[in-house]
Order: sequence, then C-alpha cells, then structure tokens
Amino acid sequence: MSRSVLYTSSPLLASKTPVWRSKFIVAMIALGFLGLAGRAAYVQVFGNAFFQRQGEVRFARTLELPANRGKIVDRNGLILASSVPAASIWAIPEDVDQDKPEVRAKLKQLAKLLDMPQAELQKKLADEDKTFVWIKRQLDWDVGQQIAALDIKGIYQRKEYKRQYPEGEAAAHVVGFTNVEDHGQEGMELAFDKELAGKPGSRRVIKDRLGRVVESVGETVPPVDGKDMQLSIDSKVQFFAYQKLRDQVAAHKAKAGSVVVLDAHTGELLALANYPSYVPDRRQNLTGEQLRNRALTDVFEPGSTMKPFTIGLALETGRVRPETIVDTTPGRINITGSTISDTHNYGVLTVEGVIQKSSNVGTTKLAMQMPAREMWETFSAAGFGQKPQLHFPGVVTGRLRPYKTWRPVEQATMSYGYGLSASLFQMARSYTVFANGGRVIPATMLKTAEPAVGVPVFSERTADQVRKMLQMAAGPGGTGQKAQTVGYSVGGKSGTARKQVGKSYASGKYRAWFTGMAPIDKPRIIVAVMIDEPSNGVFYGGAVAAPVFSEVVQQTLRMMGVQPDMAVKPQIVANAVEESL
Repeated sequence: MSRSVLYTSSPLLASKTPVWRSKFIVAMIALGFLGLAGRAAYVQVFGNAFFQRQGEVRFARTLELPANRGKIVDRNGLILASSVPAASIWAIPEDVDQDKPEVRAKLKQLAKLLDMPQAELQKKLADEDKTFVWIKRQLDWDVGQQIAALDIKGIYQRKEYKRQYPEGEAAAHVVGFTNVEDHGQEGMELAFDKELAGKPGSRRVIKDRLGRVVESVGETVPPVDGKDMQLSIDSKVQFFAYQKLRDQVAAHKAKAGSVVVLDAHTGELLALANYPSYVPDRRQNLTGEQLRNRALTDVFEPGSTMKPFTIGLALETGRVRPETIVDTTPGRINITGSTISDTHNYGVLTVEGVIQKSSNVGTTKLAMQMPAREMWETFSAAGFGQKPQLHFPGVVTGRLRPYKTWRPVEQATMSYGYGLSASLFQMARSYTVFANGGRVIPATMLKTAEPAVGVPVFSERTADQVRKMLQMAAGPGGTGQKAQTVGYSVGGKSGTARKQVGKSYASGKYRAWFTGMAPIDKPRIIVAVMIDEPSNGVFYGGAVAAPVFSEVVQQTLRMMGVQPDMAVKPQIVANAVEESL
C-alpha cells in the first residue's frame, strides 16, 4: 500500500521564502545575459577592428614569395652565377619528442644528411621553450627531399634559392657572392644587387600553431624575377689568365698577384684575376687576403711603367724628338741634394733608348725641362689620381698630389713612377692612350658593341711614337724581352718598385709590373700584370711579370680570332736589361 507524502510537512518546504530573493536571482540572470550581449556587441561591432588585428597577429602571416635572382653570364652567354632551389631546415624544438626511440633513430639519420655532428643538432633542439630555430640553411634540394621523407614531427623546411658559381675561384673577384639571404656582398653581385634581386611577392595566409597554412586571405602579389646581367668578361680568357697568374705566383714564391685584360677598342674588361682567390659558394674559412680584389682596391707606386707618359709629354710639347740625344753619364744625377741612379751607366742614349733601357737618369733629365703643372695635367688626363668611372665596389682613386706642392726631387721621382700611386686597373686603362691614337677610353665590365669615345691626352703622332718605343722596350736590348710571344708583335713597359711599408721602403720587398699591348701596329688588347713580393731570387718586372703577359696575350688574341702579324717567334736575348729602380 503506497503511502502519500505530505510535502508541506517538510520543514524546508514549509518555510516561508522572501519574495525579493527570487526576484534577485532572476535579475542577476537577466543582468548576466545583458552583460554577455553587451560583450558580444562590443566584440562584433565596436571593438571588431581591434580583435581582428589581434587575431591576425597570432595566426595571420604574410609569406614572402622569393623572386628568382637574375643570372650573371659572360660575353658569350656562359653562366658565371645562377640560382637553384635549396631547402632550409627549421624546427619547433618543443614538438620534437626525443624520448621516443624511433625519433632518436630518425634524428641520427637527419644529422648525417645535414653533415652535422649529432651533438650540435641536439644542442639546437635542447631548448624546449623555443618555438622556432634554424637547423641548417640552403641545403641541396635533393637532400631536403630525403629529410622530408624522414617525417620527423617538429622538423620542417622552407624552399629558398642559393647561388652557384661554375667558374669558381677563377672569376670570384669579378662575380662576387651573395649571403644566405640572397643579397649581394661582393663583386658584381653587390654592384648590381638591386637589378639582379628583382622584387619579392607576397601571400597573406592563416597558419595554425604548427606553421601549416590553413587558408589564404587577400590577394597574392606575384614576385618579379631579377634581370640577367651580361658582363664583358670572357670566361675562357679569365680562366687562362688566372691559371697563369697562380702558377707564376707559386713559381716565384710571391705573396700575391693580379692581371687585367682590356679590349683596346671598346674598353671592355675581358679578364680580371687575383691570386690568392676563393671559391664563392664555399667560404667557411675565407680570409681577407683571399677576398681582396687587389687589381681594383690596392694601390702602389707604378715605377717605370710611368716613363712612357713623361716621354710622351716631352714629345707632345716638341721639346724632344725620338732621336734626340740624352746623355745619362755617369749613370746618376743629383737633384737638390738627392741622387737618382740607373742600374748601369748607359752613357749617351736617344729618347727611344731612354724607354728601351728604362733609364731613370734620362727620364729625370727630360722631366726637369717641363713645368710641374704640365706633368700633373698629363698624368691626371690619363686617369691617375682620378677615381675610375667603373660601377664596381671598392674601386680606389690612387694618389697624385697637386703640382703646387711638388719639390724638384719629387717631380723627378714622379717622372719614373715614385711619389704617386695607382691600381693595376688604372695602369691598364691609362695605356689605352697609346692604343687609341692618344685618347684614354673609359672602361666597362658590361658587354658593349660600341667603340668607346676617348678623352684626348696626346696627339695620334705622339701615341704612335711612344708605341714604337714600347715595342723596343719589349724587344732585343730592352727590359721586357720575356713579354714577346709567338705570332704576335707586342709592346710594353716593365716596372719594378720598392715596396713601401709605413713611411719607408722595406728592404728586399718589391712589386714587379708589366703593362703592354698587342699587336703593336693595331692593338686589340691591353694586358697589365703585377706580382707582389717575388722572393725566389728574381724580382724585376721584366723577368717576373712579363712572362705572364706573354702567355695571356698569345692565348687571348687566338681566342679573339686575331690574325698573327709575325711569322716566327722573335729572338729573346738571354741577358735581358734590368730596369732601374
């Protein structure tokens, strides 16, 4: 039998509840709903822009779409620098579960693929508070694919581009290199970085916490690829010049060396090589000695290679003719208490003989007949003391002091290359005066088909006369006999300058030069060579630098298809004349 329950008999239910309590509860609930509605209105309407921004900060990302960097090619279209896809590996350390045996095994394989000690990899992954860390950048693309196949949680990769330099160390100082962000750091990569780099695009996306793209938002801006650059360099000439320079530096146990090859008609730079050099895409242990583009950035006293300009001025002003007699007896001359000497007493010479024998005394006697201002103007017009108009980083001006400050002995020493300074590139360009009818032409590192417009320095007649003297200097009885080559006539001037250290000249340290042109009647190329501190017993420019000139001239003219103008190899006298220091 069921028993009925009297709810009113319960003391709790039977107690009287105040009316205000129920109304208070209802009011609180209503107030809560009202607060939620207000908050919703604030988030959705009044504060919508703020919360949108905060959401974007946390999850929206602008992905850069890299532009493909332009190629650098030589005058014949052969690639000197190009970009290839590369994989850059990154990680979220806190997501890499190294406690699992299978993950540890994969990490061991990863370290092997990265060519990285496993301890170094573990160090990068050690800080679990990190949400991003680069593991290694710009790996070969196929290596990146192998890493992706390992499928390690927390290890990701990004597609980038890296530069390749097929010509390696031979063209390193011309082409230069880029950094890991693909920005030019040296050479033409730096000089034309803006043109080569192009303009990156962008893509706005929403990402999750693992860096995965959830969706795209907004418009995608496509990248604009960089422009290709065609240089005036001939990669075959460049490689040959570098090879011969390297061998000569080694043979004479020299500190360094440089060679410059110019087209005598257009001013195009066909080759520019330095030794020591470096491999542009392998720079782990790169030193300043390897990096220096000595042909453009280093200046030194040019020595006897300046004598043709002094002689040229004397001829131009009508003070002398090629056959004018100059007495150099007794092989020395005193200028305001300072003695200037030749290596030998050459006695009576013609003006041609002064160049052929490289007489300091003869050059000084001619220089002292001329006002300092005339010499300064001629040297300046030929490019000395002037910054070369070459779009290339690190190009130096050299030094040529104002003529008003010259003392008589300084005028004398400048006439044969002491007291002023120039780079090897400036020296090569200055000799275009003698190859272009007395006009110095601008030089360029970009390919051009137009003949260069030069600035007059000498008359065509004077240029022809000096060129004949340069041929004598490189022939029998001259200081540069080893510059002669098979099939082509040459002319040039050797130079040997003591090396200045601080304010004085270092004992036993020299720079050997040779600058010249070929073929001599209608020059097509100008070649300048410098060997720094040869220390194998021979240091004269005619013995150390001239042989490099000879080999580079012969090979370059053959590559250019220039017809030989000599039937046989000229006779080289065993005991060549040594130039005066």
